[in-house]
Amino acid sequence: MELNLTDKNFETEVLKSDVPVLVDFFAPWCGPCQMLGKIVDALAGEVSGAKVGKLNVDENPDTAAAYDIMSIPTVKIFKGGKVVKELMGIQTKEKMKEELANA
Repeated sequence: MELNLTDKNFETEVLKSDVPVLVDFFAPWCGPCQMLGKIVDALAGEVSGAKVGKLNVDENPDTAAAYDIMSIPTVKIFKGGKVVKELMGIQTKEKMKEELANA
């Protein structure tokens, strides 16, 4: 299941997670973000041993700024509270699944 991430729950759900977390940084007005969002939704239903979440950069500017989100969509994979992989733009489900498995 996909997580709705916010400035308030980011530390608990992502930074303190004991499993890798894929975070999709997006905005609702962004066309490519909407396309990637559908792929992330599908991925969330398929992965085990990891978390998948989305963070709306317009509603959560503090977290977006903290991770230098300059363009969207951006996907970051966190493990042990640190960014271990960053993917820019549209990605395939297979690519994100592979990167998450290797995190």
